[in-house]
Amino acid sequence: MHHAQIAQRAFNTPLMIDPAKALAFLSGMGPRITGQDITFRGLDVAGYDEAAAALPARASLFGSDHARRHQQGGNQPFAVVDGIAVIEIAGTLVHRGAWIGQSSGLTSYEGIAAQLQAALADPGVRGIALDIDSFGGEVAGAFDLADRIRAARAQKPVHAFVAEHALSAGYVLASQADRIILPRTGAVGSIGVVTLHTDMSGALDQKGIAVTLIHAGAHKVDANPYQPLPQAVHNQMQRELEVVRFLFAETVAVGRGDRMTHDAALATEAAVFRGTDAIAAGLADELADPVTAFHAFAAAPRGITSTTSLSRKGPEMTTTPNDTDNAPTKPAAQTPQEPPVTATAAEAADASASEAPAIAEPAATAPAPDPAPMDAAAIRAEAAEVAQVCAQANRLGVAIDAADAVSKGLKPDSLRARVLDDLAARSDAAGIIATAPAAAAAKDSPLVAAAKQTASDAKR
Repeated sequence: MHHAQIAQRAFNTPLMIDPAKALAFLSGMGPRITGQDITFRGLDVAGYDEAAAALPARASLFGSDHARRHQQGGNQPFAVVDGIAVIEIAGTLVHRGAWIGQSSGLTSYEGIAAQLQAALADPGVRGIALDIDSFGGEVAGAFDLADRIRAARAQKPVHAFVAEHALSAGYVLASQADRIILPRTGAVGSIGVVTLHTDMSGALDQKGIAVTLIHAGAHKVDANPYQPLPQAVHNQMQRELEVVRFLFAETVAVGRGDRMTHDAALATEAAVFRGTDAIAAGLADELADPVTAFHAFAAAPRGITSTTSLSRKGPEMTTTPNDTDNAPTKPAAQTPQEPPVTATAAEAADASASEAPAIAEPAATAPAPDPAPMDAAAIRAEAAEVAQVCAQANRLGVAIDAADAVSKGLKPDSLRARVLDDLAARSDAAGIIATAPAAAAAKDSPLVAAAKQTASDAKR
């Protein structure tokens, strides 16, 4: 067993997984990875056991031959019941697993994507059922797959049948379906992110083992398991998790439309909702026995289409699915990208005012070091503000990677300055003034006001 590879995937990397599942993994695998007993701090949750079945079929991140193989020999990478393709999403979800279905209790995002592609390309498939029972898994790959599921709805109806859990990364995928059907005891949600760090320094001291880390680059050995976690590194990891949580909530909001807003998703604070509580919170659509609900889905007329009309517009993820092997034609009904800033300045002003209430004139473009240690609340607020500024910038046509900005320690003010500089350089600031006569009478957001001032100064 590749213990180093398992440790690399489990520790010091963001995970969208239920804490109970994380502790269950550590309880079972932790001693085998570290070679000794381990203790837990901060959480006290009972774990879960899972049985797994191995299916060796494999897929590739950049395409698979399942659609072609099905056309040639009738081999399907999924079950088909009355014209409905059943795609299983079970166990722990991982990136680059390269197999179809489960393998040792894991389900690969690549495998799910390959099945989804084959189902869309198969003329005999008129709908897609996601059979979900997962506590979550890795962040890497989850949002890209969510894009694919959301895009698939434009071609064929996609329903998610939860039996019994769709938590964390599992809910990221479920939230992109047209409808989510939940049993009475089913659980959904956990819209949050967690990172595991192990500190082996005490155990090594007891055994008289000293580990010397020789490295080049100040951050090369950040969060290593041989030393206690420094507060500065802890704070940086916290910032990165907050950005991923913001992205998680944004993805849920795009998938759920008016049924779950971005703010409502964040307000759940990673809580788990069951049964009727999940329906009331907007996390699921229907309370029913999954088997009965599936048969009703399969019995629908042959011309079935999406049963949910999404009126809430949301930003598309920056990554676009790009299958090269028998990929279906890109549907014209996909959610459009937000228009550039010069097209609808009033929308830009509204977005600025609603999503970045604390925007003010930027001070300097270079990030300034923290004058004093920040507490957890301040770290969370700063990371959320960075994520909001980046989301607003993307709507204005300025692409900024929020995770990259946080990892580089960029502050909100410097990001705002970067947005204004980019708009001014492309003359978009002048376009805001030229196309926003209606918004001029209203109170401008600070970002739009600063952009107007930049354009005015450029004309002098």
